Amino acid sequence: MVRGHFTSTGAAKAIYLPFTPDYIELENQTASAAFTDQRVLSATWDAGMGQNYALVTVKDTTMKTSAVTSGGFSTFSAGLSLQYGPSQQVVSTTLATSNFEVTGHGYQTGDVVVFQNLYQSATTGSPQIDGMPFVITRIDADNFTINWDMNQSNYTALAASPADASVKKVLYPFLYAPGVAFLSDISTSGVTTFTTTAPHNFVVGQEVAFRMPEEYDAIEFNSLPNSTTPGSPVYYYVKTVPTSTTFTLGQEISYTAFDTNQPVDLVSGLSFPQVVAVGDVNTGGVAYSGGNLYPSPVVNGVSTINGPAISGSFVNNTRQGFIIGAGASTVQAAAILVGASNDVIYWRAYLHDMNVT
Repeated sequence: MVRGHFTSTGAAKAIYLPFTPDYIELENQTASAAFTDQRVLSATWDAGMGQNYALVTVKDTTMKTSAVTSGGFSTFSAGLSLQYGPSQQVVSTTLATSNFEVTGHGYQTGDVVVFQNLYQSATTGSPQIDGMPFVITRIDADNFTINWDMNQSNYTALAASPADASVKKVLYPFLYAPGVAFLSDISTSGVTTFTTTAPHNFVVGQEVAFRMPEEYDAIEFNSLPNSTTPGSPVYYYVKTVPTSTTFTLGQEISYTAFDTNQPVDLVSGLSFPQVVAVGDVNTGGVAYSGGNLYPSPVVNGVSTINGPAISGSFVNNTRQGFIIGAGASTVQAAAILVGASNDVIYWRAYLHDMNVT
């Protein structure tokens, strides 16, 4: 059993646990103290009820019991490989802003997506980015942008919903951390700054290596071959992490300009420019004095579910837990399971040892 509390934003809340619960309890401290109408005061859920359901106690002029039949409690468990949401049609793109029009996409800023078949015709379009993970910035219900320079001569805007041009959300994008990151830009002025298509999860002191296909130039960063010490890979250390998708190195070297303007006819068999964590502790050079094992690392602000990480391994960040939805009570539409913004919510989750029928 596990318990916790949080301050609600009014939106669905994911709770990460070391197990998938079969029973959940919730109490809204703020609503109970105020005791005003149209509030969910408490709720329970059992796995036998099915997903997105909840039994609730509601203040609606009087105390009433009710149900939430949509947007209630739901559980999740990421697999050992990437899982995706449904494919959605790409209607059009705007190259100047790297904008994608996808009707009613349902995505939020920070979601990670991948594209497929971004062809306008057999020889035009933007298939150069097919298969790479991108963190998005939501513009509105039908539009979002990515951090890739599409305003280049070898890219063609998509229009009129080209057949098979699609996008899908990566449901659990950070199953292992730091993982492998894809490069979208390398600055050419001042301090060399590397930009990745999705959060890289690196930390200051991280040891990294580069895989730079010759088509993208900047091959001077490649970990192999090492002209100074043949057979020994060239590694670098992360100096700063300005944002979740940028980092700088402790070493500055001369390099040919990074080039993402790849022709469409080279897409078949084209490899992507990558940066990957290496070294004794792939979770970064974080000082630790607590013994032989390292504590469970944090990925994107969330503690990983596994036990302490063994030195030299990537961190298993497979996610599981439950979601408190924003569904409404059947007797009072304003009574929302997750509560209103700034409500303090207490919860308890259980996984029982035995199921008796």
